[in-house]
Amino acid sequence: MEEIVSAIILAIVQGISEWLPISSTGHLIIFEKLLNYKTGLTFDVALHFGTLMAVFVYFGKDIVDIVEAVLKFNFKGENGRTALFLIVGSIPAGFFGFFFKDYFESAFGNLVLLAFGFAITGLSLLIASLDLNKKKENLTYLDSFLIGISQAIAIFPGISRSGATISSGLLLGLSPKAAARFSFLLSIPAIFGASLVTIGNQRLPIELLWATLVAFIVGLSTIHLMFKIVLSSKKNLRWFALYAFLLSLGIFIYLSL
Repeated sequence: MEEIVSAIILAIVQGISEWLPISSTGHLIIFEKLLNYKTGLTFDVALHFGTLMAVFVYFGKDIVDIVEAVLKFNFKGENGRTALFLIVGSIPAGFFGFFFKDYFESAFGNLVLLAFGFAITGLSLLIASLDLNKKKENLTYLDSFLIGISQAIAIFPGISRSGATISSGLLLGLSPKAAARFSFLLSIPAIFGASLVTIGNQRLPIELLWATLVAFIVGLSTIHLMFKIVLSSKKNLRWFALYAFLLSLGIFIYLSL
């Protein structure tokens, strides 16, 4: 019974922290230690699959339109260009994930690195909440690649993937919702690719489907919350920056005791 409760808590944490700019990996590490519950790679893949399905549901129409544009080789329209931007933006994470996978995996569980990661997340969110650049409507290939680099850096524990990519989009002049839309769409190849590499040709056990379902429901609700409330003003990111700083400070205090 205790294991079931711990697993449900972790599924809820994954659903919330994957899409809020606070690092799902970092929070899973913290909660696994608090609950004294080791999940394993298969369980982590099940949780990430659930939050990935939330993106497919929320952006279902966008995804269908993008796929349709690709199948028709229509890369001049908005959907076709978005597909190319997503490909360009996925290159850095694919490169770092493939060549430095073992290094990043060895960093997981290191609380010192985790604390630094949260501090970096807080700093990036704080800077992104400032009015520094002129607004622009559309992405460029360079913008996509730079956002992709921020996604690759977020492989480091404690650095939020959504926080890094949304912050990069804002600093490049995108509106909060446009930056978040591209960030969440960019998560599809990143999460799917990482899950595929992790689990290979294995099948997820049937008993983990409930964890996937919980992560999906919570994740879908969190995405809705992000677009309806959080992204109404980029100044709201300062609260998440403060939260990340406090987490970083709390970990350092814990390590010093």
